[in-house]
Amino acid sequence: MKNLFCSFCVILSCYAIAQIERVEPPFWWEGMQEQTVQIMLYGENLAQYEIQISNLEKVEVHRVENPNYLFVNLDLTDQKATTLMINLTKDNRIHTSVNYEIKARESRPLLDSFNASDVIYLLMPDRFANGDPTNDSHPSVSEKSNRTDKDGRHGGDIKGIIDHLDYLEELGVSTLWSTPLCEDNDPKVSYHTYAQSDVYRIDPRFGTNQDYRRLADELHKRKMKLIMDYVTNHWGIEHWMIKDLPTPDWIHQFEKYTETNHRKEIHSDLYASAIDRKELVEGWFVSTMADLNQENPFLLKYLIQNAIWWIEYAQLDGLRVDTFPYNDPKPMITWLEAIRKEYPNFNVVGEGWMHNSIHLSYWQEKSPIAALVNFDSKLPSVMDFTLNDALVKAFNEKNSYWEHGTTRIYKNLQNDFLYPDINKVIIFAENHDTNRINDFYPDFKNYKQMLSVLMTLRGIPQIYYGSEIGMKGKKEQGDGDIRRDFPGGWKSDSQNAFTQNGRSPKQAQYFDFSKKIIQWRKTNTAVHFGKTLHYIPRNDVYVYFRFTDQERVMVVVNNNTKDQSLTLDHYSEGIAGRTQAYEVISDQNFTLSEVLEVPAETTLIMELSL
Repeated sequence: MKNLFCSFCVILSCYAIAQIERVEPPFWWEGMQEQTVQIMLYGENLAQYEIQISNLEKVEVHRVENPNYLFVNLDLTDQKATTLMINLTKDNRIHTSVNYEIKARESRPLLDSFNASDVIYLLMPDRFANGDPTNDSHPSVSEKSNRTDKDGRHGGDIKGIIDHLDYLEELGVSTLWSTPLCEDNDPKVSYHTYAQSDVYRIDPRFGTNQDYRRLADELHKRKMKLIMDYVTNHWGIEHWMIKDLPTPDWIHQFEKYTETNHRKEIHSDLYASAIDRKELVEGWFVSTMADLNQENPFLLKYLIQNAIWWIEYAQLDGLRVDTFPYNDPKPMITWLEAIRKEYPNFNVVGEGWMHNSIHLSYWQEKSPIAALVNFDSKLPSVMDFTLNDALVKAFNEKNSYWEHGTTRIYKNLQNDFLYPDINKVIIFAENHDTNRINDFYPDFKNYKQMLSVLMTLRGIPQIYYGSEIGMKGKKEQGDGDIRRDFPGGWKSDSQNAFTQNGRSPKQAQYFDFSKKIIQWRKTNTAVHFGKTLHYIPRNDVYVYFRFTDQERVMVVVNNNTKDQSLTLDHYSEGIAGRTQAYEVISDQNFTLSEVLEVPAETTLIMELSL
C-alpha cells in the first residue's frame, strides 16, 4: 500500500488539478438587457488553461498580468435558463470543471423606486438590533464581538432588522436604507462596513445573502422598500482582490501613500489644476481603503455586474452610492447607464458632501450648471447637504431678521432652480456621519420644529435611527457615540424602546410626535409632488405652501421666542380663497380669519379647503 500511495502522489504531481477558488458573479440570469456577462475565475495559475463551455459558442477569454485570473465573456443572447459546464483544459485534457447557472428571472415587486412619496429610515445594522446572538462573531472574519467597545462589533444583524419591521411600519417610514452589509474583514472598527472585503458576500456577522433577500421580501410584503448602500470608490485593503491584484492598475497607486484632498468641488471648478483633480479622484479615502480605478475595463464591468447582481438577486428598490464625487466621473456614467438600461425607473442617489447648491446641483443628471461644461452625470438623485446646514442651525438662532434663523431655509430653497428635478433630492437633518439632531436641538420643541419642516419641504426626507425616540450622540466624542445601540435591540437591555410599554415618557413623547407627522405625510400628495410657494420670513416667521390643483398645505414656522399674529391677507396668494383649515399636529379644525395667532417656537401644518 505504501508504494501504491507514493505512485499515486507522483501521478498527481505530474497532472496537478486546477483549483478554481472563486467564480464571480456566482450566477446570472436569462433575458438581461446586457447580453454579455463577464465571468471572473480565480485560482492559482489559472491563466495556463483554455476554456471550453458546453452548449455555448461565443466565448472570449482574457488573460491579465496576474496569472491567477481569467476573465471570460459569455454571449448569452437568446440563452434560456440552464446550467453551463465551464471546463478548464490543457493539452486537450479537462483539468477541472465548474457548473455555472443561468437562472430564470423573477417578477419584480410592483413598487416604484424610492421617490418623494417616501420617508427613508437610515440605520446601522450593527447598532440596531441583535436578532441572532450566535453570529456575533464568526471564524471566517477577524474582529470579534465586543459590545463594551463603542467602536467595536456589537452584534446587530439582519434578523434584528427583520424582527422590528413592525416598529418601522408603525412609525410610518416606507423605505429602509441600511449602511453596507457586505463583508468587512478589517481587524478593528469593521462594524461600519464601508471597507468591504468581499462584495458578493453579506458579512457573516450580519447573516447570509439569503437573509438579505429575506429582508427585502419582508419589506415588500409591507409595501416598503429597500435601498442598498453601495461603494464604487474604494474597497478595504483586506479585500481578497486587493491582496492579489488582477492588474497593477486595478487600484490607484503612488510612489508614497497619497490621500485624497477631499475637495469635491474641484469637478465643477473651471480653474482646478490637474494635480488637484488627480489627488481628489485617485488619492485614497483613508489608508485602509484602496482607491479603485474605474477606468480599468475589467474592474468597471465587475462593478456594473456586481450592482446589477444585487439588484436582481435581492430585488432592491434603489441604491445610495457612497462618496460619489471621489470616483472618476466618466466611468461612473457608464456604470449608471448600464444599471438604468436594465432598470429604467430605478433611483440612485449619490452622496456628495458639499455646502454650496451650485456644486451639489452639478451632480444631478441634466444639471443646467453641468451643461455649461458639457457634463451630464446620469445620476438621478443627490443629497441636499446645504439644506442640512440650514436645518441644524436655524432653530438655535432666534428672532433673526436677515441671514440667520428661518431665513437660512428660505434662502436655501431660493437656489432650487439649479436642480433639474428638486423632487428627487434627498433632504435630511442628520446621518451616520454627523452629530445627532437631538444634540443640535436638545429641547423637544426644537425637534418638533425641525421634523415638521423636514416632512413638509420638497424632496425625499430621510431620518436616522433612534432620533425618533430622542437618542443623542456627538461626533466630537467619536463615531461610536453617534452610532449608539438602539435600546431594546439586545435581550440584555434594561428597557425596550421598540414597544409602547417599554418607552420612557420622554421617548414616548418623541416617538408619538414622529409617528403622527410621518404617518400624516404618507397621505398628502401636495407634500410629495406639489409645487412650493414661500414668503420672506418676517420676525423669524417663515410661511410656505405646498400645493397641487386639488390639495393645499400651509406651513407656518414661528422661530420667534414670542407669540406672533399673522395678517392672512398678506398670504392670500398661497391661501387661494380657502376658508377652512385642519391643523395636523393638534388635530383641530377651524375657519381662517383675518389674523392667525401662532405660539412662540411652534410650527403649524394646515390642510386648507374651501
